[in-house]
Amino acid sequence: MSALYEDTGQRARVMARVRKVVVKVGTRLLTGVRGASTAERVEQLVGALAAMRQQGNEVILVTSGAIGSGMLVLGTPRRPTSLPELQAHAAVGQSHLMFLYETACAKHGFHCGQMLLTAADVKDRERHLNLRSCLDSLLASGVLPVINENDSVSIDEIKFGDNDMLAALVAVMARADLTVLLTSIDGLHEMTDGKLGRRYSVVRRLDDTVRAQAGDTSDHTFSVGGMRTKLRAAEYVTRAGESLVIADGLSFNILADILAGKDVGTLFIGRAPSRMPSHQRFLAFFSRPAGELVIDDGACRALREQGRSLLPSGITAVRGRFARGDTVRVLAADGTEVARGVSCYSAEDAARIAGHRTNEIRALLGCDGDDAVVHRNHMVLS
Repeated sequence: MSALYEDTGQRARVMARVRKVVVKVGTRLLTGVRGASTAERVEQLVGALAAMRQQGNEVILVTSGAIGSGMLVLGTPRRPTSLPELQAHAAVGQSHLMFLYETACAKHGFHCGQMLLTAADVKDRERHLNLRSCLDSLLASGVLPVINENDSVSIDEIKFGDNDMLAALVAVMARADLTVLLTSIDGLHEMTDGKLGRRYSVVRRLDDTVRAQAGDTSDHTFSVGGMRTKLRAAEYVTRAGESLVIADGLSFNILADILAGKDVGTLFIGRAPSRMPSHQRFLAFFSRPAGELVIDDGACRALREQGRSLLPSGITAVRGRFARGDTVRVLAADGTEVARGVSCYSAEDAARIAGHRTNEIRALLGCDGDDAVVHRNHMVLS
């Protein structure tokens, strides 16, 4: 089965290897808990993170709550709908949140460092590497990285994005052993006629049966997102070879239970036989493809089953405008993405040699060229 209702010892094996953890906390857990102020919730969270650090774990925090915190500070009863209002509330709320985090961290003898990101930051290769180096430096200095989307300048993130995906991308970039998404529900459940059923303890393969259980569990008063985005985040993390837990964060003590291997939340186990190398991670999750190569069935089998490079003979169509060294998507005839990789040819030259054998390249281009259009060393299967 792809999903299990009971743990069969897999949690203990996964947690025994955990050294670096990304923890994501949702807006409602910080600003929407009755009987507790945002300051109290932040103190409780930082206390739990401090305990993880004392056990020798490196911890990265991805926090939501900038807009929700801004609503509380400004006394706004309902989540704004216009972009300027959202950005203004994010600007007010983010500074308030960081004040609370630094105050709480100081009580435990360490500091926190703010990193505000946009999608462009992680998808640009140079900025991506700088971000990764900054994260490594913060962790080496004993600082708690506190990451949020830069909602005061982002447009698409506020309209369509959420911090579940940000946490997944940070985890993939940082090569975190475990990602924990703390939310207001205790994991992934069976859905029957729109009602929650039994909780899944362990998911070994994220297939269509599992995805079908993702109902709409979001409450948009303060937050954005639901179970569907959490499953998408789990797909990213597990594809890279690492694990992810969705758990109820009403009590932040659950973090200790998760690391102890207790049966709480839903654990998604990394699907890859080994952890994906860094250069493949960038290709798979962060690169911005400039074009597409459509391939025939024989080339699909060669890539998927034999780990071969993509030769010109297997290409049936070239789409887009790209240069040598750009990232391209490799598609099957039905449009399914087979792989992503770095093209050894420009779009113009790739179109000239498409469908031809490698020994014809010189005659077609007037010069020698690479045998492969996309070499297997610079390709990652989808």
